[in-house]
Amino acid sequence: MTSSTFPGGTSLSHLDIYSGQAPDGMCGGSPHMHLASTEAYLVVAGDGALQTIDADGFRETALHAGSVVWFTPGTIHRAVNRGGLQVMVLMSNAGLPEAGDAVMTFPAEVVADPAAYAAAASLGAEQGRADRAARRRDLAVAGFGQLRDAVQAGDRGPLERFYADAAALVRERAAAWADIVREGPLAQAERSAALVDAIARGAATHLGEARVHEAAPGEGERLFGMCGRIRTYDTTETAEEDPR
Repeated sequence: MTSSTFPGGTSLSHLDIYSGQAPDGMCGGSPHMHLASTEAYLVVAGDGALQTIDADGFRETALHAGSVVWFTPGTIHRAVNRGGLQVMVLMSNAGLPEAGDAVMTFPAEVVADPAAYAAAASLGAEQGRADRAARRRDLAVAGFGQLRDAVQAGDRGPLERFYADAAALVRERAAAWADIVREGPLAQAERSAALVDAIARGAATHLGEARVHEAAPGEGERLFGMCGRIRTYDTTETAEEDPR
């Protein structure tokens, strides 16, 4: 059985933001949002921007080496690459984003149709994935532009419809998400609370169990993610027997 003591029950990955140009002339990834997870960008190289649509409307946040930006569930975000943008991504609820809590901003008629959405989102077989990733990025950018323009014009109707359709898309698979949260970040928080209680009672035997762990980066070619080419890190560890 595997577990993780990586801080906060989070996951870590390294992201090279796509450098290909979308139809609007900007380079970068596929705009999307997470319905249940908070995401953080720790920029390690290059320059760019994070374009977002949230409760406050449309915003662009500059990104450069050293920038730290995070955004909560429901924030539609688009990573824009203006030169060598590389990001370490810290994602809450490790395992939950991989279970499908992200929805891309395809045009409204696609998001409202589960079959059409699945076809547009799929990267299919290994061969040709770069082209399909670019096509789905372009489709998501088109929908993002429609949402942005509506919000900037004072019309939140399209955004509210996107939220409703996105929730409908993930509803069936969301049934398993609570277990991921309970077994990950919630269990880790409960362990921390138990340690604090033990220390307050004068017990600190857990200090003798201290260990150093090192995350192993994924092998092989980087995956085609929504925002760029991604390399994940394995932050799980296998419980070891006490050597004493």
